[in-house]
Amino acid sequence: MKKKQQHPGGGADPWPHGAPLGGAPPGLGSWKRRVPLLPFLRFSLRDYGLCMATLLVFCLGSLLYQLSGGPPRFLLDLRQYLGNSTYLDDHGPPPSKVLPFPSQVVYNRVGKCGSRTVVLLLRILSEKHGFNLVTSDIHNKTRLTKNEQMELIKNISTAEQPYLFTRHVHFLNFSRFGGDQPVYINIIRDPVNRFLSNYFFRRFGDWRGEQNHMIRTPSMRQEERYLDINECILENYPECSNPRLFYIIPYFCGQHPRCREPGEWALERAKLNVNENFLLVGILEELEDVLLLLERFLPHYFKGVLSIYKDPEHRKLGNMTVTVKKTVPSPEAVQILYQRMRYEYEFYHYVKEQFHLLKRKFGLKSHVSKPPLRPHFFIPTPLETEEPIDDEEQDDEKWLEDIYKR
Repeated sequence: MKKKQQHPGGGADPWPHGAPLGGAPPGLGSWKRRVPLLPFLRFSLRDYGLCMATLLVFCLGSLLYQLSGGPPRFLLDLRQYLGNSTYLDDHGPPPSKVLPFPSQVVYNRVGKCGSRTVVLLLRILSEKHGFNLVTSDIHNKTRLTKNEQMELIKNISTAEQPYLFTRHVHFLNFSRFGGDQPVYINIIRDPVNRFLSNYFFRRFGDWRGEQNHMIRTPSMRQEERYLDINECILENYPECSNPRLFYIIPYFCGQHPRCREPGEWALERAKLNVNENFLLVGILEELEDVLLLLERFLPHYFKGVLSIYKDPEHRKLGNMTVTVKKTVPSPEAVQILYQRMRYEYEFYHYVKEQFHLLKRKFGLKSHVSKPPLRPHFFIPTPLETEEPIDDEEQDDEKWLEDIYKR
């Protein structure tokens, strides 16, 4: 018969079926200090104490967080050690305003090319969309000295973004003075139509009445005010000859002295700036399409502009700014004007082709025809075309304020 094994300390063996996994403890006392749990839950008193200490640290940290309004420094350090801290994301200053692109737009509006209508629309749109519409108190200075350019660029660049700056001023090269080049937009029209509109407006004003414009040009003699347009052209009066007729191109050529001299140099530089710095140059004769493209290109500024433009109340205000007493020059006078303004027309047709190309890309139909031997004129009636006042001597801000006071 097989004898039972005796424990070294006497008595029966406590492990009749063999020692537990990992070897038997050295003594019974040591065995009693281990917790008889499943192998994957087995831990020592030291492990248990470390677990409780960690829990206590986080409990105290949570308490301090609630009492002081924020987590203690050591918890932030712990977060940084464990990974990127999200404290600033959760509790830091609010994120900066997401700016539209582009957030800097300049509308260096050409005189007598519909900008009064666009400025009035921008007043409404700036309130609706919350962008910063920046205007100028100077309305009759388009050519600037170097210091004046630097000062104006500085004032524009420090405006709150997103902004849209508008003024009658020839193209400014911001990058030349260390500034960020903004996006430019503009609108032009048939050069002779623009000239005629300005010629008769300076003398007779618009549908708001003649008296205001008699006061605005008090130095104009009566014989000059009632000077026949054909005589002015055929007799080569200064107002009807160069360089006064060379008007549109300098707005795109820039501030260089040669930009004021009619010729190929100014023309080519103007074309280059249109391609490199202007997001859109529209044609006044197709103003609704211009507004539609502006809405697509710059939705943060022009969203909903077409519906505002077509509103009857807006059109009623626009009709008041149509120049009155306009007459068409004789064919002979027109031909002379066309020859004197040949660079203006080359630029106009170039811009028109680019504009129609954009329209085709966006699915807008254009009726493109070959340029006629001489320009085709239209004399708009008050119910057909809104022709805003844009003479450089006119106080734009005052006119708009008067409208808003009504």
